[in-house]
Amino acid sequence: MNDFLFCPRSLYFHSLYENFSDTTYHTSAQTRGRLNHTTIDTGTYSSDVKFLQALEVYSEKYGLIGKIDIYDKEKKMLIERKSKISFLHQGYFFQLYAQYFALQEMGFPVEELVLRSLEDNKRYTVPLPTGESLREFEETIDAMQSFQMNHSSLETNLKKCEHCIYQTLCRPDL
Repeated sequence: MNDFLFCPRSLYFHSLYENFSDTTYHTSAQTRGRLNHTTIDTGTYSSDVKFLQALEVYSEKYGLIGKIDIYDKEKKMLIERKSKISFLHQGYFFQLYAQYFALQEMGFPVEELVLRSLEDNKRYTVPLPTGESLREFEETIDAMQSFQMNHSSLETNLKKCEHCIYQTLCRPDL
């Protein structure tokens, strides 16, 4: 969801590159993020049994699959780790919401959503999805499910394009 909100086209280009080595197209920031994620992906973040790490999750209601970073069973807390959070993007919230709903459907109660910024050790509590935030989340899912790559009216944010790893494929004119 985070990628879709950044740019819907990025999901298409991501699927083109998925069989290639990450070094072919990742920027240094993405490589750093992947390295920061290693302890989660390998399940070595903690040996404490209260933590579920890198659990694959699925929401039947929303038709979404994903993988959580950390779920603290005792605190009923879902934690998403990012290398550096300089701005709280809507995509971060929606990523947590998707994981939240999937965990709930799988029988894991979630009472708190947290974003962790690793480089500066900051923690951000994310409100649970209700009202307006839930409506926006569901509208985004609808947009994802109805997205067509060749839709001619797709808006382009040139500032995002300039920083996109797929820019040479998608917008070689920049």
